[in-house]
This record gives sequence, C-alpha cells and structure tokens, in this order.
Amino acid sequence: MAKQNVATASTPASRASASAKAPKLSLPPVRAGFYQGDGYCADESIGYLTKQVVELISRSVEARMAEYSLTDAQWKPLFFLARHGYGTASQVARKVGCDAGATTRMLDRLEDKGLLRRVRSVDDRRVQQLELTDEGRKAAAIVPYVLADVLNAHLADLSNAEVDQLRGLLERVIATGRRLNEGPSRQENGA
Repeated sequence: MAKQNVATASTPASRASASAKAPKLSLPPVRAGFYQGDGYCADESIGYLTKQVVELISRSVEARMAEYSLTDAQWKPLFFLARHGYGTASQVARKVGCDAGATTRMLDRLEDKGLLRRVRSVDDRRVQQLELTDEGRKAAAIVPYVLADVLNAHLADLSNAEVDQLRGLLERVIATGRRLNEGPSRQENGA
C-alpha cells in the first residue's frame, strides 16, 4: 500500500489561529527628541553620517600611512607608545581596540620591522614592556603630521569657528553617550 503525503492546508482559519498564538509586537518607546521611530531614515541619521566621516578619514589615513610602510594596525600602537613612552601588550590592545591574539601578531610584525622591542619589567619579570626603537620613534614621529594633514583636508570647507563648534558638539555627544553607557546612577535606583 502506497503512503500518501498529507500536506497541512493553510486556510484562513488556520492562519488566524497561528497569528493569535504569536506574541503581539510591542514597539519600544522612543525618547522625545530629534528622531521618531516611524519615518526614521538611516541615511540622514547622525550615527550613519558620523560613521561615513570616520570611514572616509580612515581610508585617507591608511593610504597616507602606506606611503611610510605603515598599516592602520601598526601606526596606532606606535603613536600610543610614542605618547606614553612604553606600555604593555594589553594596554596597546585596549587603546587600539584589538583582541589579544591580533595585538600579539601585530606587535610581532612591528618587532620584526625593528620598530619596537619587548623588555622585561624590572618590577614584575612576568610583564613585558613595549618600547620603541630609534627607528620606531622615527616612524611614530610621522604619525601626527599625517593625521593633521588628512584632517585638514577633510575639514577644508569649514571655517575655524565651524571646526571648533563641530568639536564641541561631538564632545557633548560623546559625554552623553558615556553617561548612558554607565547605566542608571545609584540615585536613580533609590540607593
């Protein structure tokens, strides 16, 4: 005897029954302000526009650093170490936003290029401090000039007052974002 394939029919009654079982979508609240949830246009959002600015500047910096045989992953730790004199791999990882494995590989490449060296800490022999070599200091000295030139090129259509205003506005947005990411204060929780 042959088996019959029985397909479940989708009738208006069965669809209504299924939709009655599905949880009702509750749209999240939106704080009063510039944006609304309905009619939100990502292409006009400050977040999207800021991301576009960062990507364009990053591409320009990367192209300019390549002229000096430095990648995006390499100039950042060099700049950090030049500003601080020394640091550990974990400090560099936090500052440049890399995981430990990627940071180790990147530091190995910088060491192979003769731009930094690892030195045992005198306070704790388990810790290796990173310090720039003479060649590393020369490479790091280039970084602020490239950054200044790239930023000046991207800001060329703004007046000095507009650049100051933009910086101030961005600093305020950053400060607000940091407060939001810290979570509610103890006072708000009744503590």
